[in-house]
Amino acid sequence: MQSKVDLNEIRKTVEDNLGKEVILKANKGRRRIVTKKGILTEAYPSVFTVQVENEFDTIRTVSYSYTDVLTSTVELKIC
Repeated sequence: MQSKVDLNEIRKTVEDNLGKEVILKANKGRRRIVTKKGILTEAYPSVFTVQVENEFDTIRTVSYSYTDVLTSTVELKIC
């Protein structure tokens, strides 16, 4: 995503790409960065959800806030 964007632009980008595959790079603190591949499923006023498949071949739904993307805690790349 672009570097200088506001929450409304992030929300609009997520809403426009619902159902598409994304790569999430989440900073979990203490130098732990988790990269996951999933599908954007829902966009709510404050958060969006992504269905990801974990190492045990089960599908989980995780949610992130638009603020996480704005503050670069989560990087969202649309495939």
